[in-house]
Amino acid sequence: MKIVVIGGTGLIGSKVVEKLKGKSHEAIAASPNSGVNTITGEGLKEAMAGAQVVIDLANSPSFEDKAVLEFFETSGRNLLTAEAAAGVRHHVALSIVGTDRTPDNGYFRAKVAQEKLIETSGIPYTIIRSTQFLEFLRGIAASSVDGNEVRLSPGLFQPIAAEDVAAFVADLALAAPQGGIVEIAGPERAPFNEIVARYLKAVGDPRQVVSDPEARYFGGRVEERSLVPLGEARLGRIGLDEWLRRSQAGA
Repeated sequence: MKIVVIGGTGLIGSKVVEKLKGKSHEAIAASPNSGVNTITGEGLKEAMAGAQVVIDLANSPSFEDKAVLEFFETSGRNLLTAEAAAGVRHHVALSIVGTDRTPDNGYFRAKVAQEKLIETSGIPYTIIRSTQFLEFLRGIAASSVDGNEVRLSPGLFQPIAAEDVAAFVADLALAAPQGGIVEIAGPERAPFNEIVARYLKAVGDPRQVVSDPEARYFGGRVEERSLVPLGEARLGRIGLDEWLRRSQAGA
């Protein structure tokens, strides 16, 4: 099959392309650098020609509320229009667990808007909602620094390795369209502050992690179950300790 991966050179996209090629599919890594731009529409018609599946892993360059909403709405409309014209049979998009439960987070609101465009497009689809990636723990800690402390919510957290995300995305792209949402998460669930504390200790960061119920997560308030699946979810195989071992071995 010809499968177009929008954002195919990114953290998840590059792994998805590799997995699909490993299964003898024609996987196209589409990005502005390769002449495919979902905002301007450049190269979309050519990229979609003959494609049976499109995987949307595009991400906004700006996290500012207005800019991120504009990105996902414009990108989504342009991409879905091009897919409809080309007769694409399966649209796969990566979204976020809890995106519809945190309305004060502008990024999450933008992902909800993206999901609605997909659901009403008429193209058979699968939306994959993932928990946060283990690869972003360093950035999360950095964004939560207060003096010599890292202040984080004690709400539940279930981060997943990018390798597992890519495996799920590739498998679901090759399966029949779900016509709904599939949730994926890491194998371990624990308070947010505890997971980040384990990570910082493992990488030799001496900063203390403080449990703070009022701490915000990218602008949004975190309730106990805001960031974890409420129902059935497919669980990855790589936990925090294994991910740290692999990360340090590859450093």
